[in-house]
Parts: sequence; C-alpha cells; structure tokens
Amino acid sequence: MRRRPGPFTLAMSALEPALMIYLDNAATSFPKPEAVYRMLDHYLREVGANPGRSGHRRAVEAERLIGEARRALASLLGVSDPDRIIFGHNATDGLNIALKGFLRPGDHVVTSDLEHNSITRPLTGLEKKGWITVSRIASRAGFIEPAEVRSALGPQTRLVAVTHGSNVFGTIQPIGEIAEVAHAGGARILVDAAQTAGVAPLDIEAMGLDMVAFTGHKSLLGPMGTGGLALLPGVDPEPWREGGTGTDSSNPLHPRNYPAKLEGGTPNAAGIAALAEGARYVARRTPEAVRRHEVSLAALLRELVAGDERFTLHGGGDPSRELGIVSFTVRGYSPNEFAAALDEAYDIAVRPGLHCAPGAHRSLGTWPDGTVRVSTGPFTTEEEIRDAVRAMREIAAAAA
Repeated sequence: MRRRPGPFTLAMSALEPALMIYLDNAATSFPKPEAVYRMLDHYLREVGANPGRSGHRRAVEAERLIGEARRALASLLGVSDPDRIIFGHNATDGLNIALKGFLRPGDHVVTSDLEHNSITRPLTGLEKKGWITVSRIASRAGFIEPAEVRSALGPQTRLVAVTHGSNVFGTIQPIGEIAEVAHAGGARILVDAAQTAGVAPLDIEAMGLDMVAFTGHKSLLGPMGTGGLALLPGVDPEPWREGGTGTDSSNPLHPRNYPAKLEGGTPNAAGIAALAEGARYVARRTPEAVRRHEVSLAALLRELVAGDERFTLHGGGDPSRELGIVSFTVRGYSPNEFAAALDEAYDIAVRPGLHCAPGAHRSLGTWPDGTVRVSTGPFTTEEEIRDAVRAMREIAAAAA
C-alpha cells in the first residue's frame, strides 16, 4: 500500500511500501500457508458436520480430520500417543485446563515474573481464594534460572508453571533443565509454549515436559480459536469443562478416557482441520529452519538501529537462545504513539504496550507503558525489515 495520511507530520522519502508490512507475529501469525485457507474453505463448504455426533459420512469425515490433526501435532511436538493432544480454544484454554484440573487445595506452585497473564491470572485467582500458595521467582536478563526454581521448591510444591519463550524479551528458557529440577523436587511442570510451539526445539516426551499448552494461531500457522494441551502419560488432570462428547451419552458423568475427558463440547473442527495443515507446513520446513529465518531478521533489525540514540533496545543479544522478537522504546514517543505512527503513515503492523506480561515489564524497567514489539514470521523478508527501519527512523526524526 502507499503511504497513508495520518496525524503525524513526516518528511517525504523514497520509502513507499507496496504492501502492508506485518511484524506482529508474536500476537498471531500472518499470512498463513495457502493450504490452511484451502482447508478452512473445504471444511466449511464441503464437510460442515459435527464430528463424532452422527453416523453419516460427513460426521465421519469430520472426525477423521480431527484425528489427523492430533497425529500431526503429536508428531511435531514429540508426543507418542495422539490421544494425549487435547484440543481447546488456544494456549490460554490449555493452561486453564491444566491449572484448574491438576491443582488441589493446599498445593504450592512455583512460577516466574516473565509469565503471560494466562498463567498469572489463574494462579492469582486460585491464590486469592486460599486454595494454593504461589512463589514467583525473579528472572535475570529475560531468563529463568533453574537454580532459582530449585530454591523455591518446598514440601508442598506440586507444580512449576513457566513460559518456554518470553513474548517480551524473546528469550527461550532452559525448559529441559527446569523440568529436571521440578521432578527432582517431586513436582510436575506446566509449560506455556504459546510462543515456541512450531518454531523452537520442543520434544515433549524427550524433555520430560508433563503438561504443555500450545496455541494454533501463532507459530503453528493455524487459525485463531485453536490450540490446547499436550500431556505426558501418567499426568491426569480432572475435567475443567464438562458436557457433550458425542460418545457414552447415557452416562451422567463426563467420560474418563482421553481425549474426551478434557474436551467437552463441540470443537472448532474447521479450525482444527486447518491447524493440521499449518503443522504440516512447519514440519516440512522444520521449526529449526523457521526460527533461524525469524531470528536472523530480528538480528538485522537490531543491527540497523544499533547506535541510534533515539532507540533503546530491551533484552536480547544471543540469537542461539532467542525467538524473532525485538522490544524497544523510542525517545519522544510512547509505545502506543509510535506504533500508531507506523500503522497510520506506513501501514506497518507492530505491537505496543505490556503484551499481557506486566511482570516482565517491571523486570525490564518499562512499566507502565511497555515497549514497541516487532516480531518476525516465516514469511517476513529482509526487504520488509529494511523498509520498516527506514520508517522507524523517519518517525523518530519527527520528534526531534
């Protein structure tokens, strides 16, 4: 698109992006692989049925597509039994299923200041009811130290609940080491993999990750309204949502077999079928290759603004331990103002604010306004990053 008029007085330049530059992939990935769009259309137009609720061929086909999605996710995430892939609405849903189905009155939970509100708020709610106690360890430069987790464990600790990838810093946590520490202390581990499933090394069984919440609409490249929870054998939360499952309908109690035990209600079948196509795309390209691409572009953005005193980069610096996320602030602008200028004048999409992780910003020193967050994706190009940086410099210059 051409530069659009907006409320900001900016000098004209040679920068005229032909298309929107989308740099908000940590919120949701865009665009999706073409196969994702085709499957959504196919399901809604040609399948359309409620899976498992009827015996006709369209219902059978719907159930088959969901089964294929379980197998695709299980293969990609390192889970041997596809029935331990529980579908819900998103990672938030998966985290709530885990926290409210696994914890019992009197339990102690260890978590960190990096967490998204999808962990922080359920834990705080249970804590305020007096059901559990919570220890919140401080991160260091965007990382959770396994030794700090070890120090926080106690005789009542039943769960360690932490993120795998910070949506503010972009840092990938040493989650395998943290799992070992939790298990040595007699606790289970719950991992928020919203930012990492599909883009960072994640072999759930090999890493001993008891419960892993994933979302479909970020690096797995599926539609919104998809995601859920992956479980190791032997981990058995109680149902948080109960209702129809299409099977064993005469039983007044919710089924105990997996995956039905944790999947009450009609699923987002079209979204799940399309999510399978996103997972297959990621598997063919490989998460490692996608992450290298995204991190290299984030590193390029850092390099291009390094030394410009108008920009302050927050976190990061070790590409081997990071995602394609760059958080920064700009002299003379609040994050909201700067992001609005990019959107209104250049059609460049970024994310301003606290990113639903206020504790991380307190640690970072960017509370209460937060940061501007650029997050690259599998379809981001080097040209887009260079164009975005030129736009960023022009906007920053307007405040001088």
